[in-house]
Amino acid sequence: MKHLQADIKIKVLPRASKSQILGMEEGVLKVKVTSPPVEGRANKDLIELLSKELRIPKKHIEILSGKGSRFKRVRFRALSREDIRSRLNRQSSL
Repeated sequence: MKHLQADIKIKVLPRASKSQILGMEEGVLKVKVTSPPVEGRANKDLIELLSKELRIPKKHIEILSGKGSRFKRVRFRALSREDIRSRLNRQSSL
């Protein structure tokens, strides 16, 4: 049995007034986090926000590339791209 996972491109906007997922734009998920991009704090906040919004454990989210950049490639274990899209759409419709 193949393990379910999805790799998503994410653009992180640090130092925002509010942490939130803005949605997909041209195949890239845009996410705002309140922390600055210092000592990995924005990455930590990104993982915490994605974990909360997608309702998956933080250990199922891994930054594959771009740890020092606004543009990241993030792997989600136990979710497909469709699962992620569906959960994000449900959040935005509330």
